[in-house]
Amino acid sequence: MAVSSEVASKSDAREVMCPYRQVLEHVTSRWGVLVLIELLDHPHRFSELRRAVGQVRQVSEKMLAQTLQTLERDGFVHRDAKPVIPPRVDYSLTDLGREAAEQVRGLALWSEARMGEVEKAREVYDAGKRGSEQE
Repeated sequence: MAVSSEVASKSDAREVMCPYRQVLEHVTSRWGVLVLIELLDHPHRFSELRRAVGQVRQVSEKMLAQTLQTLERDGFVHRDAKPVIPPRVDYSLTDLGREAAEQVRGLALWSEARMGEVEKAREVYDAGKRGSEQE
């Protein structure tokens, strides 16, 4: 028990000392990245966003809702609820969100462009690991 509370207090202390880390985690989270990049094109309704973000791996409604709430709280996403029947909610990027999304998209494009080099490095690493395990 003492270890876990010690770890928690160290984590809390780091968060207070480096508040940007939490924002960085939100922006670069698995679903945060995809939401930000998807919203760069145009506003989306929740179901549209869920389909677009979940093309590769299905995102649960709960996880997407949590991600959107977090990004909205951080000032990256604007939630526009229209009082119509059925209810309509659109999500779009704020100016701050657009800036963050462009940065994240740049990293995503760089990753895509360098994937061949990453795969080569992985192969070399894995071969070296197999060789050292056989010794």
